[in-house]
Amino acid sequence: MLSNNFILSGKTAVSLYERYAKDAPVYDYHCHLCAKEIYEDEAFNDISSIWLGYDHYKWRTMRFAGVPEEYITGNGDGRTKFRVWAKTCERLIGSPLYHWANMELKTYFGVDEILKESNADRIYDHCNAKIKEEKLSPVKMIKASNVRLVCTTDDPVDSLEYHLLLGKNSEKGFDVFPTFRPDNVLKILNDNFIEYIRKLEATTKLKIITYQDMLNVLKNRIEFFRQAGCLLSDHSLESLVYLPTDIVEAGSIFLKRLNGEVITTHEAEKYKLYTLSFLARAYKEAGWAMQLHIGAIRSTNDNMLKKAGVDSGFDIMNDFQIAEPLAKLLNDMDKMNCLPKTILYTLNSKDNLVLSSLPHCFTEDGVPGKVQFGAAWWFNDHKEGITAHLKAIADQGMLAYFVGMLTDSRSFLSYVRHDYFRRILCSFVGDLVEKGEFADDDAILGEIVEGICFKNIVRYLGL
Repeated sequence: MLSNNFILSGKTAVSLYERYAKDAPVYDYHCHLCAKEIYEDEAFNDISSIWLGYDHYKWRTMRFAGVPEEYITGNGDGRTKFRVWAKTCERLIGSPLYHWANMELKTYFGVDEILKESNADRIYDHCNAKIKEEKLSPVKMIKASNVRLVCTTDDPVDSLEYHLLLGKNSEKGFDVFPTFRPDNVLKILNDNFIEYIRKLEATTKLKIITYQDMLNVLKNRIEFFRQAGCLLSDHSLESLVYLPTDIVEAGSIFLKRLNGEVITTHEAEKYKLYTLSFLARAYKEAGWAMQLHIGAIRSTNDNMLKKAGVDSGFDIMNDFQIAEPLAKLLNDMDKMNCLPKTILYTLNSKDNLVLSSLPHCFTEDGVPGKVQFGAAWWFNDHKEGITAHLKAIADQGMLAYFVGMLTDSRSFLSYVRHDYFRRILCSFVGDLVEKGEFADDDAILGEIVEGICFKNIVRYLGL
């Protein structure tokens, strides 16, 4: 079994974790949970559906191990899916999935043994019995994780029906707020772009004939999201080229696309960056933070895209240069006084030094860490990746004001990733203290650890 001091290296790390991190509340400011599932709160019925039904991290490893797709995203029975996952998991030496899986079993189901093929049936039956006896559900899982805030990821055309219903129920003990993610507006080269603009029209009952009409509709949706409690926007930037333009040219590009004409990739980049700058101003006016997730190459396998769909484990990190275009984009926003609080994420760790140093170029009086290097994301949220991320911020910036961890997950069991992160954080800080590289001042250390665990994001979002 994983020990109570798992990953915690040294007495200082153990002390910091036990006193300041272990029981700290969770503010999960970026995830992909479903508000409908939280509102309806139906009891789960099978460990495999909870555990394997949403997790492309696990799917990738199972495929690499040769598991047939029937037992990954297919219609295979739950017990067999659990068995083949157990066989895969027991061989994941050095992988965070091995850690997360066993932490999840221990935290939510009281399993004190390491998952293996040899004990898979017994653990499967134990978990399903616990699910049935305790009627485990989304709300119970969230509460068991000491979660105070869940920020989902939502398209501008979403009705937010379930967010609004959840907002009327104050008894749950946690908030569920939407996050505004207008990727479909920015991806003007997508085949379904025109169809999407018509969906925006239908949602708002406002005609979109010109580019200014579209910008007005976006402001309309931002206000709608704001009234539903939204605190952040989010964007996936899968390319980043700095090509300055103005509203006239951006409008012309938009109309060309709306009329079915071919536009170039350079025109698409110009349209995207001008529209993003417009949105940044609207976010600042709304008091939101803007998140920029940089560097994914999505759906690399066409055959599997047809078979399993998007977000199924066939994405990788890109390796384009981000320093100059990102610096110029933020600078333009800052010159126009429209740069909101901004969290930058990279999928490629080669950019750690860029994104840990760039925030210091864009500060604001009275706002600690206005621009942030966001949590180690996706392919980086393992022990070495998180440690390298923390070190980059500490080396180049000011770790004490970092806004901390998030799940970026579709699974209700993923909150152990906050605990995983906190253990790594306490080991990183504790190691510096024990090496004599930082003062052993309990008051300051406690303030730093609690800040990164939850207090910084509370302040950052103005909760």
